[in-house]
Amino acid sequence: MASEHSQFGLFKTRRFGPFFSTMALGALNDNIFKNALAALMVFEGSRIAGLDDKLLVPLSGLVFILPFFMFSALFGQFADKYEKSVQIRRVKLLEIGIMVLATLGFLFSNLFLLFGVLFLLGLQSTIFGPIKYGILPQVLKKEELVGGNALVEMGTFVAILLGTIAGPLLVRIEAPWPVWVCAACLVVAVFGWLSSLRVPLADASDPALKINWNIPTETVRNIRFINENRTVLNSVLGISWFWFYGSIFLLQIFGYTKHILGGDEQLVSMLLALFIVGISSGSLLCEKLSGKQVEIGLVPFGAIGLTIFGLDLYFASPAGNAAEAVSIAQFFSEPSNWRIIVDLLLIGVFGGFYTVPLYALVQQRSHPGHRSRVIAGLNILNALFMVVSAGFAILLLGPMGLSIPELFMVTAIVNAIVAIYIFTLVPEFLMRFLVWILIHSIYRVRSSGLGRIPEQGPVIVAANHVSYVDALILGGLVRRPVRFVMYHKIFKIPLLNFIFRTSKAIPIASRSEDPELLDRAYLKIHQVLDNGDVLGIFPEGGITRDGEIQTFKKGIDKIILEQPVPVVPIALCHLWGSLFSRKDPLVKRRPRKFWKLIELRVGDPIPPDQVNSERLEAEVRRLRGEDR
Repeated sequence: MASEHSQFGLFKTRRFGPFFSTMALGALNDNIFKNALAALMVFEGSRIAGLDDKLLVPLSGLVFILPFFMFSALFGQFADKYEKSVQIRRVKLLEIGIMVLATLGFLFSNLFLLFGVLFLLGLQSTIFGPIKYGILPQVLKKEELVGGNALVEMGTFVAILLGTIAGPLLVRIEAPWPVWVCAACLVVAVFGWLSSLRVPLADASDPALKINWNIPTETVRNIRFINENRTVLNSVLGISWFWFYGSIFLLQIFGYTKHILGGDEQLVSMLLALFIVGISSGSLLCEKLSGKQVEIGLVPFGAIGLTIFGLDLYFASPAGNAAEAVSIAQFFSEPSNWRIIVDLLLIGVFGGFYTVPLYALVQQRSHPGHRSRVIAGLNILNALFMVVSAGFAILLLGPMGLSIPELFMVTAIVNAIVAIYIFTLVPEFLMRFLVWILIHSIYRVRSSGLGRIPEQGPVIVAANHVSYVDALILGGLVRRPVRFVMYHKIFKIPLLNFIFRTSKAIPIASRSEDPELLDRAYLKIHQVLDNGDVLGIFPEGGITRDGEIQTFKKGIDKIILEQPVPVVPIALCHLWGSLFSRKDPLVKRRPRKFWKLIELRVGDPIPPDQVNSERLEAEVRRLRGEDR
């Protein structure tokens, strides 16, 4: 059945379904309380506390995230040391107790107690976070990781959406005090605990771990875990930056709706719903767009969208504060407001494209023995960025006197600067994006056997050579970074040369053409394999001129003799006659040559003691068959 191959099929499994519902109910409860409290502060804050709501809302966000900064290092150790399902059940019991305190805070209109509840909810999320992301790689298969993360992100933001809608609505129900908010929070907490009882066992990652109770030193240690892998480090920094960006938009929606648009709690809920539906949609689309693999090429795509539509929200916003109250019907009836609607929706969509691959990459590349502590370090940095975000918003809205739309504009501009810096520092993200755009705009791609490529260690992937973009196709589909050896004239093709240089491709020539270039190429080949990386080669030595596989050169024999590593045969199919093959001159291409279905077939690795050019050629011919 189709559902068995879909990410939604995970809901039917016990290894994922109960965990998902437990996680989603917890997020729902957090947001019912947070948004009910935020609505009270925005619309009655001056009466309750005598403070400006523009400052109360960022302050509430600061209180919620402080525990992440203070205690993540401690509870990251717990997540690695102890079995995870028992920890989840204890966290849900704690949630019930916190909601009893929330009831007392609302009953007595005690803002200090309500802020204390907010802090405790942050503490509960601090405990749960490393468990939440640490358990996924344990219970999901490799090909399910992107889909599982997408569902978790979708579930989290749908819960935020429901809580965002429910919180302000429950506050508005006529009652002497917010009794309906308290009742809802208690009921959801109880159902979350009941759901947690069905979460299956998830073994401890490092049961011998000795807990370090010195939080500052353990915090430094967690950051060092992140820094062990450059890809993990940059992914973590990217995620933390998104929480800086996203928290500004989420926290300011209340004030933006009231002061700029003139709306009430219902319009707040509607606008937040657009933002969250966008993130949920973007998260779910990630699995489709990435082919169930971790596709970091979507990250720059997401960053570009976050900047464009964040800027456009500033230009779409009305000038000055709203002069009169606006209902939802009146808001929708004004054509200019549809631009605001589209902006908020697409900020969410591109946010999903940005975060899901990064979360999956952190889980995939982190060492299993301290994966939860890496997540704890991520939460620490997230909290730090969100604290800075709250301070940033308070500074710009307070002493500097900016309006909320101007705050959105400044944030979008800073996002562009940060994105440019990150993608300059780590060009692999940008390169994968360019490759992803090229492949998916010109071709439709089908692949099989990608899991046969070893996940670690030195390996050579060898394919037939059909077009000028074969290296881009392989580099875009193989999930480990590939260093390609390619003919120097192809390496120098304008525009493509940027991608080839960024991916550190190795130009090569025959000894008669350029003996020095050939010697340098072999030196770099040995370095690639010595470093335990993937080397990509095209043993034919050139692009086919008739669509047939040419005789493989003996270079592979020389490489394997000096450095015996496994070789994975790959067949590129249906590329002959496509846009970048040599079948016809480029100017004669017909429209049907665009978006052609091509295929990548990966064979079983050939052990080094069995590798030779004849055997490799035979394997590639067998994989390709008659499909040129």
